[in-house]
Amino acid sequence: MLKEFKEFIGRGNVLDLAVGVIIGSAFTAIVNSLVTNLINPFIGLFLGKIDLSDLQLAIGGTTFKFGVFLNAVINFLIIAFVVFLIVKAVNKVMPKKVEEEVEDAGPEPEIELLSEIRDLLKDKK
Repeated sequence: MLKEFKEFIGRGNVLDLAVGVIIGSAFTAIVNSLVTNLINPFIGLFLGKIDLSDLQLAIGGTTFKFGVFLNAVINFLIIAFVVFLIVKAVNKVMPKKVEEEVEDAGPEPEIELLSEIRDLLKDKK
């Protein structure tokens, strides 16, 4: 089991995923700063200097902090848009893969052998 785990961790995909998670968390910190320090004050200009993270609704003894949720939604939309732009730019820069045309070499040898066996069995009946 330890050997299998070692092989799994050593795969390139796992390492790529780890790098992606680390970069993603660093990118999230940047986006959070962007939303908190630039976008929210900009929205506040039009809405009367409202800090979205302070928006809350109290019902009974419970407080619903929907402003924090709005910040999270704004963060998500910004991250999704930036990822979209990055993927779009990478697709333009990267050359398209030309699919090699595979020549039809006929059926595989196993299929051909099975067909011959089938035909021989039909002739015996």
